[in-house]
Amino acid sequence: MITANQYFRKVFGHKMYKASITLCVTCPNRDGSKGTGGCIFCSEGGSGEFSISGISVTDQIRQAIEKVRDKAGDDAGYIAYFQSFTNTYCDPGYLENVLNEASSCDGIEAVSVATRPDCLGPDILAVLKKQAERMPLFVELGLQTSSDETAEFINRCYRTSEYISAVKALKEIGANVITHIIFGLPGETRDIMMDTVKLSVDAGSDGYKFTCLYVLENTPLADLYRDNKVEILGMEEYFDIVEEAVKLLPEDAVVHRLTGDGPKKILIAPEWTKNKRQVVNYINRRFGL
Repeated sequence: MITANQYFRKVFGHKMYKASITLCVTCPNRDGSKGTGGCIFCSEGGSGEFSISGISVTDQIRQAIEKVRDKAGDDAGYIAYFQSFTNTYCDPGYLENVLNEASSCDGIEAVSVATRPDCLGPDILAVLKKQAERMPLFVELGLQTSSDETAEFINRCYRTSEYISAVKALKEIGANVITHIIFGLPGETRDIMMDTVKLSVDAGSDGYKFTCLYVLENTPLADLYRDNKVEILGMEEYFDIVEEAVKLLPEDAVVHRLTGDGPKKILIAPEWTKNKRQVVNYINRRFGL
Protein backbone atom coordinates (compact mmCIF):
# COMPACT_ATOMS: atom_id res chain seq x y z
CA MET A 1 0.00 0.00 0.00
CA ILE A 2 1.28 3.43 -0.96
CA THR A 3 0.02 6.21 1.31
CA ALA A 4 -0.83 9.68 0.05
CA ASN A 5 2.07 11.14 2.03
CA GLN A 6 4.52 8.72 0.40
CA TYR A 7 3.10 9.43 -3.03
CA PHE A 8 3.15 13.21 -2.66
CA ARG A 9 6.74 13.21 -1.37
CA LYS A 10 7.82 11.13 -4.35
CA VAL A 11 5.97 13.28 -6.92
CA PHE A 12 6.47 16.76 -5.44
CA GLY A 13 9.59 16.23 -3.31
CA HIS A 14 7.97 17.37 -0.06
CA LYS A 15 4.88 17.09 2.10
CA MET A 16 1.64 18.39 0.62
CA TYR A 17 -1.36 19.89 2.40
CA LYS A 18 -4.86 20.52 1.07
CA ALA A 19 -6.44 23.96 1.01
CA SER A 20 -10.19 23.26 0.91
CA ILE A 21 -12.42 25.42 -1.26
CA THR A 22 -16.20 25.75 -1.46
CA LEU A 23 -17.80 26.93 -4.70
CA CYS A 24 -21.31 28.18 -5.42
CA VAL A 25 -22.43 24.81 -6.79
CA THR A 26 -24.89 22.09 -5.85
CA CYS A 27 -25.59 18.53 -7.04
CA PRO A 28 -27.99 17.10 -9.64
CA ASN A 29 -29.61 14.95 -6.97
CA ARG A 30 -30.27 18.02 -4.85
CA ASP A 31 -31.66 20.58 -7.28
CA GLY A 32 -34.26 18.34 -8.89
CA SER A 33 -32.54 17.65 -12.20
CA LYS A 34 -32.07 14.02 -11.13
CA GLY A 35 -33.37 13.97 -7.60
CA THR A 36 -33.80 15.95 -4.40
CA GLY A 37 -32.31 15.79 -0.95
CA GLY A 38 -28.90 14.51 -2.01
CA CYS A 39 -27.46 11.15 -0.95
CA ILE A 40 -29.05 9.97 2.29
CA PHE A 41 -25.81 10.35 4.27
CA CYS A 42 -24.84 13.78 2.95
CA SER A 43 -25.26 16.81 5.20
CA GLU A 44 -26.27 20.30 4.16
CA GLY A 45 -22.58 21.14 3.80
CA GLY A 46 -22.12 18.55 1.06
CA SER A 47 -19.03 16.91 2.61
CA GLY A 48 -17.38 20.28 2.98
CA GLU A 49 -17.98 21.12 6.63
CA PHE A 50 -14.32 21.89 7.18
CA SER A 51 -14.01 24.37 4.32
CA ILE A 52 -14.82 28.07 4.18
CA SER A 53 -17.52 29.58 1.97
CA GLY A 54 -18.71 33.06 1.05
CA ILE A 55 -15.33 34.48 0.03
CA SER A 56 -13.20 34.34 -3.09
CA VAL A 57 -11.20 31.27 -4.07
CA THR A 58 -7.98 33.20 -3.46
CA ASP A 59 -9.03 34.22 0.05
CA GLN A 60 -10.23 30.71 0.87
CA ILE A 61 -6.85 29.32 -0.12
CA ARG A 62 -5.00 32.02 1.79
CA GLN A 63 -6.97 31.33 4.97
CA ALA A 64 -6.60 27.56 4.62
CA ILE A 65 -2.84 27.86 4.23
CA GLU A 66 -2.57 30.18 7.23
CA LYS A 67 -4.31 27.58 9.40
CA VAL A 68 -1.63 24.97 8.79
CA ARG A 69 1.42 27.10 8.01
CA ASP A 70 3.10 26.62 11.39
CA LYS A 71 2.65 22.85 11.20
CA ALA A 72 3.48 22.62 7.50
CA GLY A 73 6.67 24.65 7.57
CA ASP A 74 8.29 26.55 4.72
CA ASP A 75 9.07 23.50 2.57
CA ALA A 76 5.49 22.24 2.20
CA GLY A 77 3.35 22.57 -0.89
CA TYR A 78 -0.41 22.89 -1.25
CA ILE A 79 -3.22 21.35 -3.25
CA ALA A 80 -6.23 23.52 -4.09
CA TYR A 81 -9.04 21.18 -3.09
CA PHE A 82 -12.49 21.91 -4.51
CA GLN A 83 -14.30 19.80 -1.94
CA SER A 84 -17.98 20.56 -1.34
CA PHE A 85 -20.84 19.25 -3.48
CA THR A 86 -20.29 18.57 -7.22
CA ASN A 87 -17.64 20.95 -8.49
CA THR A 88 -18.11 20.24 -12.19
CA TYR A 89 -21.88 20.74 -12.00
CA CYS A 90 -21.58 24.28 -13.32
CA ASP A 91 -20.90 26.37 -16.40
CA PRO A 92 -17.57 25.36 -18.02
CA GLY A 93 -16.48 29.00 -18.13
CA TYR A 94 -17.04 29.39 -14.39
CA LEU A 95 -15.06 26.22 -13.69
CA GLU A 96 -12.19 27.38 -15.88
CA ASN A 97 -12.06 30.74 -14.10
CA VAL A 98 -11.93 29.27 -10.59
CA LEU A 99 -9.35 26.68 -11.60
CA ASN A 100 -7.18 29.39 -13.13
CA GLU A 101 -7.56 31.52 -10.01
CA ALA A 102 -6.61 28.65 -7.72
CA SER A 103 -3.64 27.64 -9.86
CA SER A 104 -2.27 31.18 -9.72
CA CYS A 105 -2.20 31.34 -5.92
CA ASP A 106 1.16 31.25 -4.15
CA GLY A 107 2.08 27.82 -2.89
CA ILE A 108 -0.41 25.88 -5.02
CA GLU A 109 1.30 23.01 -6.85
CA ALA A 110 -1.72 20.86 -7.77
CA VAL A 111 -5.49 20.95 -7.97
CA SER A 112 -8.03 18.37 -6.77
CA VAL A 113 -11.67 18.48 -7.87
CA ALA A 114 -14.39 16.44 -6.16
CA THR A 115 -17.30 15.59 -8.42
CA ARG A 116 -19.73 12.97 -9.74
CA PRO A 117 -19.18 10.72 -12.78
CA ASP A 118 -22.36 12.01 -14.42
CA CYS A 119 -21.18 15.64 -14.42
CA LEU A 120 -18.28 15.35 -16.84
CA GLY A 121 -19.60 16.41 -20.23
CA PRO A 122 -17.29 17.24 -23.18
CA ASP A 123 -17.03 20.96 -22.34
CA ILE A 124 -16.14 20.21 -18.72
CA LEU A 125 -13.58 17.61 -19.75
CA ALA A 126 -12.00 20.17 -22.08
CA VAL A 127 -11.58 22.56 -19.15
CA LEU A 128 -10.11 19.82 -16.96
CA LYS A 129 -7.73 18.83 -19.75
CA LYS A 130 -6.33 22.39 -19.84
CA GLN A 131 -5.87 22.26 -16.09
CA ALA A 132 -4.10 18.88 -16.26
CA GLU A 133 -1.68 20.34 -18.80
CA ARG A 134 -0.94 23.23 -16.43
CA MET A 135 -0.21 21.28 -13.24
CA PRO A 136 -1.09 17.91 -11.65
CA LEU A 137 -4.84 17.39 -11.53
CA PHE A 138 -6.65 14.98 -9.25
CA VAL A 139 -10.33 14.26 -9.81
CA GLU A 140 -12.21 12.60 -6.96
CA LEU A 141 -15.26 10.54 -7.93
CA GLY A 142 -17.90 9.62 -5.37
CA LEU A 143 -18.60 6.03 -6.37
CA GLN A 144 -19.43 4.81 -2.82
CA THR A 145 -20.73 1.46 -4.14
CA SER A 146 -20.76 -0.53 -7.37
CA SER A 147 -24.21 -1.92 -6.54
CA ASP A 148 -26.87 -0.05 -8.48
CA GLU A 149 -29.42 -1.44 -6.03
CA THR A 150 -27.62 0.16 -3.09
CA ALA A 151 -27.07 3.30 -5.14
CA GLU A 152 -30.80 3.64 -5.68
CA PHE A 153 -31.44 3.22 -1.96
CA ILE A 154 -28.92 5.91 -0.99
CA ASN A 155 -30.24 8.26 -3.71
CA ARG A 156 -26.97 8.45 -5.65
CA CYS A 157 -28.91 9.05 -8.87
CA TYR A 158 -26.47 7.68 -11.42
CA ARG A 159 -25.61 4.22 -12.76
CA THR A 160 -22.30 2.52 -12.01
CA SER A 161 -21.63 2.26 -15.75
CA GLU A 162 -21.28 6.05 -15.76
CA TYR A 163 -18.45 5.78 -13.24
CA ILE A 164 -16.57 3.35 -15.48
CA SER A 165 -16.93 5.69 -18.47
CA ALA A 166 -15.87 8.69 -16.38
CA VAL A 167 -12.65 7.06 -15.18
CA LYS A 168 -11.70 6.24 -18.76
CA ALA A 169 -12.45 9.78 -19.98
CA LEU A 170 -10.53 11.41 -17.14
CA LYS A 171 -7.44 9.27 -17.63
CA GLU A 172 -7.48 10.11 -21.33
CA ILE A 173 -7.11 13.82 -20.50
CA GLY A 174 -4.27 13.20 -18.03
CA ALA A 175 -6.16 13.39 -14.73
CA ASN A 176 -5.29 11.27 -11.73
CA VAL A 177 -8.52 9.59 -10.57
CA ILE A 178 -9.30 9.04 -6.89
CA THR A 179 -12.34 6.91 -6.03
CA HIS A 180 -14.43 7.35 -2.88
CA ILE A 181 -15.82 4.11 -1.42
CA ILE A 182 -18.04 3.76 1.65
CA PHE A 183 -18.04 0.56 3.68
CA GLY A 184 -21.10 -0.36 5.73
CA LEU A 185 -23.81 0.98 3.45
CA PRO A 186 -27.30 -0.35 4.29
CA GLY A 187 -27.82 -3.95 3.23
CA GLU A 188 -24.33 -4.50 1.85
CA THR A 189 -22.44 -7.69 2.64
CA ARG A 190 -18.66 -7.83 2.71
CA ASP A 191 -18.72 -9.51 -0.71
CA ILE A 192 -20.65 -6.56 -2.17
CA MET A 193 -18.14 -4.14 -0.64
CA MET A 194 -15.24 -6.08 -2.15
CA ASP A 195 -17.04 -6.11 -5.51
CA THR A 196 -16.97 -2.30 -5.37
CA VAL A 197 -13.22 -2.32 -4.78
CA LYS A 198 -12.66 -4.81 -7.60
CA LEU A 199 -14.77 -2.77 -10.03
CA SER A 200 -12.86 0.43 -9.29
CA VAL A 201 -9.55 -1.39 -9.77
CA ASP A 202 -10.73 -2.82 -13.09
CA ALA A 203 -11.95 0.63 -14.15
CA GLY A 204 -8.41 1.99 -13.68
CA SER A 205 -8.69 4.20 -10.61
CA ASP A 206 -5.31 5.58 -9.51
CA GLY A 207 -6.15 6.23 -5.88
CA TYR A 208 -8.71 5.41 -3.21
CA LYS A 209 -10.47 7.02 -0.30
CA PHE A 210 -12.17 4.59 2.04
CA THR A 211 -14.56 5.61 4.79
CA CYS A 212 -17.06 4.01 7.08
CA LEU A 213 -20.68 5.03 6.83
CA TYR A 214 -21.32 7.71 9.43
CA VAL A 215 -24.58 9.28 10.48
CA LEU A 216 -25.00 13.06 10.56
CA GLU A 217 -27.81 15.15 11.98
CA ASN A 218 -30.56 16.36 9.63
CA THR A 219 -30.04 13.63 7.04
CA PRO A 220 -32.40 10.87 5.86
CA LEU A 221 -29.83 8.40 7.17
CA ALA A 222 -30.23 9.84 10.67
CA ASP A 223 -33.95 9.04 10.57
CA LEU A 224 -33.24 5.48 9.48
CA TYR A 225 -30.64 5.08 12.22
CA ARG A 226 -32.98 6.31 14.93
CA ASP A 227 -35.62 3.86 13.68
CA ASN A 228 -33.05 1.03 14.04
CA LYS A 229 -33.11 0.38 10.30
CA VAL A 230 -29.38 0.91 9.81
CA GLU A 231 -26.42 -0.72 11.58
CA ILE A 232 -23.09 1.07 11.87
CA LEU A 233 -19.75 -0.75 11.81
CA GLY A 234 -17.57 -0.99 14.90
CA MET A 235 -13.94 0.10 14.60
CA GLU A 236 -12.31 -3.34 14.39
CA GLU A 237 -15.02 -4.65 12.08
CA TYR A 238 -14.54 -1.68 9.78
CA PHE A 239 -10.77 -2.03 9.60
CA ASP A 240 -11.10 -5.76 8.97
CA ILE A 241 -12.98 -4.75 5.83
CA VAL A 242 -10.39 -2.11 4.94
CA GLU A 243 -7.56 -4.61 5.33
CA GLU A 244 -9.31 -7.01 2.96
CA ALA A 245 -9.92 -4.18 0.47
CA VAL A 246 -6.30 -3.03 0.49
CA LYS A 247 -5.17 -6.53 -0.50
CA LEU A 248 -7.21 -6.21 -3.69
CA LEU A 249 -5.44 -3.05 -4.84
CA PRO A 250 -2.58 -2.97 -7.35
CA GLU A 251 0.90 -2.35 -5.92
CA ASP A 252 1.02 1.14 -7.40
CA ALA A 253 -2.39 2.20 -6.07
CA VAL A 254 -2.38 5.14 -3.67
CA VAL A 255 -4.57 5.02 -0.58
CA HIS A 256 -5.40 8.63 0.22
CA ARG A 257 -7.63 7.80 3.18
CA LEU A 258 -8.30 4.72 5.30
CA THR A 259 -11.25 6.30 7.05
CA GLY A 260 -13.01 9.64 7.34
CA ASP A 261 -14.30 11.57 10.32
CA GLY A 262 -17.52 13.56 10.30
CA PRO A 263 -17.86 16.95 11.99
CA LYS A 264 -18.34 16.29 15.71
CA LYS A 265 -21.09 18.91 16.10
CA ILE A 266 -23.47 16.96 13.86
CA LEU A 267 -22.05 13.43 14.15
CA ILE A 268 -24.44 10.85 15.59
CA ALA A 269 -22.55 7.62 14.89
CA PRO A 270 -20.17 5.86 14.98
CA GLU A 271 -18.87 7.16 18.29
CA TRP A 272 -15.42 5.69 17.76
CA THR A 273 -14.66 8.14 14.94
CA LYS A 274 -14.85 11.04 17.39
CA ASN A 275 -11.53 10.09 18.98
CA LYS A 276 -9.30 10.87 16.02
CA ARG A 277 -6.04 10.33 17.90
CA GLN A 278 -7.13 6.87 19.00
CA VAL A 279 -8.17 5.98 15.44
CA VAL A 280 -4.90 7.26 13.95
CA ASN A 281 -2.85 5.31 16.50
CA TYR A 282 -4.86 2.18 15.77
CA ILE A 283 -4.32 2.62 12.01
CA ASN A 284 -0.59 3.14 12.47
CA ARG A 285 -0.25 -0.01 14.58
CA ARG A 286 -2.46 -2.19 12.41
CA PHE A 287 -1.10 -1.13 9.03
CA GLY A 288 2.48 -0.43 10.07
CA LEU A 289 2.40 3.22 9.01
